[in-house]
Amino acid sequence: MNLELNKQNAIAFYRMAYEGDPVKAVEQYVGKEYIQHNPDVANGTQGFIDYFERMQKEYPDKSIAFVRCIAEGDLVALHTHQTWPGDDQFVTMDFFRFDEQGKICEHWDAIQQIPKESANANSMF
Repeated sequence: MNLELNKQNAIAFYRMAYEGDPVKAVEQYVGKEYIQHNPDVANGTQGFIDYFERMQKEYPDKSIAFVRCIAEGDLVALHTHQTWPGDDQFVTMDFFRFDEQGKICEHWDAIQQIPKESANANSMF
């Protein structure tokens, strides 16, 4: 496994889909199967495409910053900061599994809205 290439591809895949072109993201970065663990997104590539196309139509002004990217074995983890309309901000942790051809084949995530107040002065990033 080429860990650096997998990291670059995970970021490019997520950025491309998030910014409005999930079809191209799937064509370039997804393998023969795509197993989805997010309960709000249907399994497979079409579920992924439908979700991100809907998000682009409903929230075209959202943005994403990639804070951290870690790779080990066939997994890549992304830590992102998402800003949505109305200044709703979220921290996400996404995990992508890559197949033997270097294509994304599985996804897990956890999403948390950044609260307006915190019990400490530490950022979530």
